Amino acid sequence: MKIFTLTTIVLVGVISYATAQSQPPVEEAPTESPSPGKCYVKCITPDEFQDETVTVIVEPEYSVLVTYPATYKTVEDRVIIKEASKELRYVPAVYETIEVPYISKEEAQNLKVIPASFGDDLEEVETYPMVGRWEYRILEDCPSVDKEDCMVACYVEYPSKSETVPTQTLVADASTAPIPIPEENATYKKQVVRTPARMEEIEIPAEYATITRQVVDQPARTEKEVVPAVTKTITKTVLVNKGGMTVWEEVDCELVGNINLLPILYELNSARLTPESEDIIDEHLLALMEDSPALRIEIMSHTDSRGSDDYNMSLSQQRAQSVVNYLVNKGISRNRLVAKGYGETRLINKCANGVDCPESMHHENRRTEFRIIQ
Repeated sequence: MKIFTLTTIVLVGVISYATAQSQPPVEEAPTESPSPGKCYVKCITPDEFQDETVTVIVEPEYSVLVTYPATYKTVEDRVIIKEASKELRYVPAVYETIEVPYISKEEAQNLKVIPASFGDDLEEVETYPMVGRWEYRILEDCPSVDKEDCMVACYVEYPSKSETVPTQTLVADASTAPIPIPEENATYKKQVVRTPARMEEIEIPAEYATITRQVVDQPARTEKEVVPAVTKTITKTVLVNKGGMTVWEEVDCELVGNINLLPILYELNSARLTPESEDIIDEHLLALMEDSPALRIEIMSHTDSRGSDDYNMSLSQQRAQSVVNYLVNKGISRNRLVAKGYGETRLINKCANGVDCPESMHHENRRTEFRIIQ
């Protein structure tokens, strides 16, 4: 068992009876009569508060003004209901139709192709050249046994060979000849203004009527009424004893210095606690914090790697916060609890993004843990 000593801020201080037998003495002991195997956490006592009832004015005293409307009398007036004016009457333009000539198809020309013409001719082509070579012969009736004694060498020439090939010669190359296309004319009808449009001015006289109207006979007035104040009794929390004293809290040795699994099962993509999960929190955490009122606990929630990193981080924070909210509703002070979501940053197996794993291995990563931080 380790002894945790801190300098500036004390987070966790733990000592067990078995350790105290082999380690140097500390400034103070958790208890004068320790039992073997017991562990203690050095904590800072929290502030103590109590509720008081006070009466506050929620609505101040104020005045209400009661108004009495004005009274009227009826008078008659002759008024203009339609002013004199002038009416402008539009006289449309008068048109006549004329015919306008135009070129419907412009003059142009097409091109006629005249093909090339050819003449006949003959061309002499040498098909085999004139050659000469030595030829050897053996004389007939050679009296010598060695036939080479009767060998004769003769140089023979062979004339060249040729062939007459019929050919064509270009008499005139291909060319074009113009074919004229005459111009075509037509006419269209057009309406032109014979008499332009104009405006005629007509006088319209004014119209009158007699109206009745109400005028103030007596002006409105007000009277003042006082409405009393409204009060409300509320309960406020006041500081009774300032905390900060160092105390020792006895805890289970297995919880000290370790990250402890809280076997909570959440619904898919949800941070809501099930009734089974609430029973687990009551068993593992609520009793511990009620028995040791100076302990502070960190709730750590994790997800598997499925889903985006940002979504998993947010979901794990919501799940850790749901445990904190549940304990607060059970009477545990919120300043004794810390909620921290780690998403998929602390996987306990190989099932990271893109790794094919069975559901049982993903389930190992979907866990909630707690540790004592003070």
